[in-house]
Amino acid sequence: MGYYDDDFERYNNRKQRGNRGGSLLAGLIGAVLGALLVIFSLPALAQFNILPYNLNISPEQNEEGETGNVQGPVKTVNVNVNSAVTEAVNKVSDAVVGVVNIQQVSFWDQTQEGEAGTGSGVIYKKEGDKAYIVTNHHVVAGAHQLEVVLNDETRIPAELVGSDQLMDLAVWVVDAKHVKKVAEFGNSDTVKPGEPVLAIGNPLGLQFAGSVTQGIISGTERTIPVDIDENGTVDWQAEVLQTDAAINPGNSGGALVNLDGKVIGINSMKIAESAVEGIGLSIPINIAIPIINDLEKFGEVKRPYMGIGLQSLEDIPSYYWEEALNLPKGVKNGVIVMSVEPMSPAQRAGLREKDVIIELAGKKVENVLQLRKQLYSQKVGSTVEVKFYRNGELKTVKLKLVEQKSF
Repeated sequence: MGYYDDDFERYNNRKQRGNRGGSLLAGLIGAVLGALLVIFSLPALAQFNILPYNLNISPEQNEEGETGNVQGPVKTVNVNVNSAVTEAVNKVSDAVVGVVNIQQVSFWDQTQEGEAGTGSGVIYKKEGDKAYIVTNHHVVAGAHQLEVVLNDETRIPAELVGSDQLMDLAVWVVDAKHVKKVAEFGNSDTVKPGEPVLAIGNPLGLQFAGSVTQGIISGTERTIPVDIDENGTVDWQAEVLQTDAAINPGNSGGALVNLDGKVIGINSMKIAESAVEGIGLSIPINIAIPIINDLEKFGEVKRPYMGIGLQSLEDIPSYYWEEALNLPKGVKNGVIVMSVEPMSPAQRAGLREKDVIIELAGKKVENVLQLRKQLYSQKVGSTVEVKFYRNGELKTVKLKLVEQKSF
C-alpha cells in the first residue's frame, strides 16, 4: 500500500524534461564544434594530399566570391594627407589678405571714420620698399582710408594706386617690410572645364579670414552684363570664369587658384538668387594683367576713344532699317552712329549720324558691346579701319584712336 505524492511526480517530470533538453543542447554544441574543426582542418589536409580530391583555395577571392586578378606582390599604399590641395594652399594662402574699407560718416556737425566693409586682396609683387596688391574696384570704392589685414592679423595702412570700374579691379600698395610671400600668376587661357580649383579669401568678414573652398571650373569665357552708370542699360559684357567653389560676400578680390598654387582668377561675384546655387564668377588673370599693369603705371586704364554715340541695329524696329537707314536687305546686324562729337577722331575720319558700322579693325561687330570690346582691345594712338554703310553704300575710313578721358 502506498500513496501518491503529487509534488514528487511534478518534480520527477521536470527532471526528465531537463535531462532531455540538456542532451539536445550538448549535441548541438558538439555538431557546431565538429563543423568548425572540419572547416579549419581542410586546408591542412589538402596541403598534405590526405583528401581524396583537390581543394583549390584562392587567396585573392573577395567577400562576394569573385576572384580578382593579382599580378605581382601585394603592396601597401600610403595616403599622404599633404595632397596637392594642401600644398597649393600653403603656397599662396599667406599672399591672400583682408581689405578694410574705411569711410567718413557725418553725424550732425561731426565727422567720424568707420569700417564700411571688408573684402579680400592678393599680394602679387614686391618691388623695392613696396608690395602691390590687387582686389576688386567695388571693394575699395568710396574709401577714405584703406587697411590691409595680413595672415597673422597684423593691420597695416595701404595706399590706392589706381582703380577701374569697368573691369572691377583696383591696385594698391603697402610697405614691403611686412610682406613675406607673394602670389604667382598662372595662365587662365589654358584652364579647362572640370579642372579643380580653390577659392581663398575672407567670406563674411575677417572672422573667417583665410577660408579655403574647393570646386571645379564649371565654364570658361562666360559673359556677364555690367551696367556701369546704373541707368538700366548694359555698358559692358564682363568675361569671367565660372566655378562652383563657394564665393560669398567678403571673398571679392580673393584668389582663384589652380592645384599648382598659381592664381588664375580674381574672385569677383556670385549669382545670388533663390533658385541658383554654386555659381561663382572670377576675372581671368590673363584679362586682369593688362589692367593691373596700366593701373600700376598710370593710375588708370588707358583706353582708346572714337567720339561717337552708339546704338545697336537690333534695338531699332526693322521697319526703319530700309526706310531711314537705306540698308541693303541682307544687313541685319551692326551699330548705328547716333551722334558725333566735335573734333573727335570719328569726326576727323568723316563718320556721320546714321552711318551703320559693321566692322572695326578687321573684325565684324554686330552690336554695341562687340564694338566696344573690339575698340578696347586696340592701343591708344593706333589707326584702325572702319567699315560702314551710308545710304545703302558700303564705305571704309581710317580712324586714329586717342585716349579716352573718362568712361
